[in-house]
Amino acid sequence: MPHLSSDPNLSVCPNYADEAFADTRLQLTNENMTEAQAIARQIENGKRINDEEQERQEQEHLDKEEASRKEDKKKNKHKYSAIPQLDVPIKPVILPSPYTIRKLDKGDYVELWYFTNDGLDDAKLKSSVDEDAMIMATLAGGNTAWVSAASTRNAAAVVDDENLTFENFCQACPHIIDAMQEASWPADHVRMMALFWRNLQVHDFRSEREALAQKALLVYQAEQRKRWHIAVKSAGGAYDLSRINETLLARTRANVYLDERTKLDNQRDYRVSVFFKSK
Repeated sequence: MPHLSSDPNLSVCPNYADEAFADTRLQLTNENMTEAQAIARQIENGKRINDEEQERQEQEHLDKEEASRKEDKKKNKHKYSAIPQLDVPIKPVILPSPYTIRKLDKGDYVELWYFTNDGLDDAKLKSSVDEDAMIMATLAGGNTAWVSAASTRNAAAVVDDENLTFENFCQACPHIIDAMQEASWPADHVRMMALFWRNLQVHDFRSEREALAQKALLVYQAEQRKRWHIAVKSAGGAYDLSRINETLLARTRANVYLDERTKLDNQRDYRVSVFFKSK
């Protein structure tokens, strides 16, 4: 907390009757002001200057305290949350990982997996870890270095959006929407994302028997949401992601089918190769 650089209350009034102030008294003394009156004038002026300095330092002190409080409130906004007159909720509060909260606070892209039941369970298990703590980690080249605990999150457990099941996709959407609102995303951005996910969940592909149709919706969601976050920071700017581009979706479905066909062909070729090698 800021402190006064010096306390004017402890200032000692000089002895203006002393010989050191003789020249000053002489300049003030005239036919209308005696030496005693000159001394009194100097004492009065000294007190006024001291009072002004005390007022200036106190105001400076208050300004620094207010700036410090605002900065702390900005960094630790949850510490200053209002306390409403509400009972303890029966349903537990959804608490995503600190990593995802920081990403959303910046308005960045974050994988939906963190908001699935598995992702939220993972966050609950790791909530006791101090992510500001530094730990020793082994880098890719074999060297060791001090890194933050937050950077060592288990990325291997994270499932990319396109590889989620449709059930997990539907689980994650309401959770991430709540988190976006908590992170103070603009209302129109939250509404757009909610409509985007809803439009995919009620799309005709969703009710088709072919599994690749649903896979196409998941791949479209993953690709287009990433592109939107990139576009927001580019010169081109944002656009309405909730308006499903059927041309792009059809192209995505074709690519998904081609990838699946290629995978099956490779598996078949491998089995044939193994068969002939065994002969």
